[in-house]
Amino acid sequence: MNFIPNILFVIALIAGIGFFAKNVKKLIRNIKLGQDVDVSDNKSQRWKNMAMIALGQSKMVRRPIAGILHVIVYIGFIIINIEVLEIIVDGILGTHRVFSSIGSLYGVLIGSFEVLALLVFVSVIVFWIRRNIIKLQRFWKNEMNGWPKNDGNFILYFEMVLMTLFLVMNATDVHFQAMNSGNVISQFIAPLFSGLSEGALHIIERSAWWLHILGILVFLNYLYYSKHLHILLAFPNTFYAKLTPKGQLNNLEAVTKEVKMMMDPNADPFAAPAEGDDDDVPAKFGASDVADLNWVQLLNAYTCTECGRCASECPANLTGKKLSPRKIMMDTRDRLEEVGKNIDANNGEFKDDGKQLLDDYISREELWACTTCNACVEACPVSINPLSIILDMRRYLVMEQSAAPTELNNMMTNIENNGAPWPYNQMDRLNWKDE
Repeated sequence: MNFIPNILFVIALIAGIGFFAKNVKKLIRNIKLGQDVDVSDNKSQRWKNMAMIALGQSKMVRRPIAGILHVIVYIGFIIINIEVLEIIVDGILGTHRVFSSIGSLYGVLIGSFEVLALLVFVSVIVFWIRRNIIKLQRFWKNEMNGWPKNDGNFILYFEMVLMTLFLVMNATDVHFQAMNSGNVISQFIAPLFSGLSEGALHIIERSAWWLHILGILVFLNYLYYSKHLHILLAFPNTFYAKLTPKGQLNNLEAVTKEVKMMMDPNADPFAAPAEGDDDDVPAKFGASDVADLNWVQLLNAYTCTECGRCASECPANLTGKKLSPRKIMMDTRDRLEEVGKNIDANNGEFKDDGKQLLDDYISREELWACTTCNACVEACPVSINPLSIILDMRRYLVMEQSAAPTELNNMMTNIENNGAPWPYNQMDRLNWKDE
């Protein structure tokens, strides 16, 4: 008995899953570079959010056309890949359609898979047309040039090819077609190969089978380098998303600690910290690089789908300002990847590269263009929060560099001196209510 195909299959399977596991380990390492944050509260609500938003796609369907098509692709691609279990068993054991022994239920399952495969193929074609022919504006913003633009198309081509291979595999499987059960779509493709011998059909069927499973393994490993990593990360991202009202800002513990120290008459602000006492070392206010952000924000960056819904709702972006919430997330992810590669190249240690997220990736003009309206947060279909990163970087500019815009500095000076944002005498600061 020839075991070579089985051995080759096992090698390909181990290599594909092994490389994927290696990238997942690197992904987790990069996310853990962020500051710790407690998101252990209200687990019941978090599970509900994950079920409704990540699994149920509730925020996707707010835009019905794209939402329904995405649901079809999402459900279809997940369910169709159930057949991968059969392919894996067949590949390891050398069997052929091992699950067909379950009888008529097998025909129902494969028939459902074929219908879904056709729907996924049609939906992907529509997505491609929207992106490349109709050229929806949100897919053609400045940040979508080069790799981000190509990545969106590559994944569509991947899905087209995988669905085609699945249907061709079924259409050229002589024994499966003879069963006349489950071939609800492939029976119409089979006549295209009617002039071929049984041996030729077998070669085509085996070729499609191999290309299909190898394509899935390639797709699995492509995810790490693609915006489609959200297929996996949407679930933890929606689980750990912010639960408090969107307009509620968090207090910096470092600021609270500094204020308490200033109000303590017995505290000596000039005293040197005791050796080994990190608690007395003033913490950095805000964020200038990815390591200053918390790990949930870094998870957000990796989860970004680059769909552009945030940018299409952003009033700053719509009025021609430089800010794009999508770019904020893409820049954060790109900087985090750069830091991760730096660590890999230096035996697990980060070597200062003279760069940071602020200025080298995200400009101050972008940060101050934000109106903090939370439109981007509301629009995101997977609960990403670009505003939290913007606010942390603004805090750094104001509290560490005193680099706020002139208008903001004037306002803060007036509050400090007059108890109001306006340049009035303290005795006159309530006069506005009488007008």
